[in-house]
Amino acid sequence: MAAAGGEPSAPSSSDDLFQNFYTEVKQIEKRDSVLTSTQQIDRLLRPGASYFNLNPFEVLQIDPEATDTELKKRFRALSILVHPDKNQDDPDRAQKAFEAVDKAYKNLLDPEQKKRAVDVISAGREYIEHTMKEKKKQLKKDGKPVFVEEDDPEMFRQAVYKQTMKLFAELEIKRKEREAKDMHERKRAREEEIETAEKAKRDREWQKNFEETRDGRVDSWRSFQSKGKKKEKKNRSFLKPPKVKMEQRE
Repeated sequence: MAAAGGEPSAPSSSDDLFQNFYTEVKQIEKRDSVLTSTQQIDRLLRPGASYFNLNPFEVLQIDPEATDTELKKRFRALSILVHPDKNQDDPDRAQKAFEAVDKAYKNLLDPEQKKRAVDVISAGREYIEHTMKEKKKQLKKDGKPVFVEEDDPEMFRQAVYKQTMKLFAELEIKRKEREAKDMHERKRAREEEIETAEKAKRDREWQKNFEETRDGRVDSWRSFQSKGKKKEKKNRSFLKPPKVKMEQRE
């Protein structure tokens, strides 16, 4: 409804904004649900899809409040539409699109993953609502009309969408960082494990070699000692004092 001066009036409450937002989403879903196979593949593989497709509800174009039956029905319809067998003129891209749909469906079948996705969407909406309240508080303080661009349902929808995508992207970046860190730690631990195992092997081999050659070393030492004694005895036989020749008296 328009205000007296012809200006659009702000929605009465955040509930109205929320309802308008989902009304818009459902209208878009209804429009996009009749996209052709090629259009759906293009949508799922558009630039930035690696982040857009982090939202499983966005991939399947379904409301977060949809029932399991509705979810299964939507998955079946969309998976058939982008299946490689149905798109033999472009099987590689169709396969990638199908994998995105399949992954989104499996995520939503997992209660924990589904709750995580719903929480992210809720957090995005709550952030925009909080931002709107802060903006209006400042406008009121400045004596200006208390109206922000997000009061427009379309602008509100776009703001929530962008914030939700940002949150999904941030979570994915953090997940990759944790994964890289864990991989590095596992690699380092594995290298240490290998080094420890190799050192233990070298120690065992040294000890085994030491044991195997001990008798030989002892025999060699005994032989050396024996030869030394014989040589010493032989040398002593050549050290007899000379016989003293007695002088003859005339």
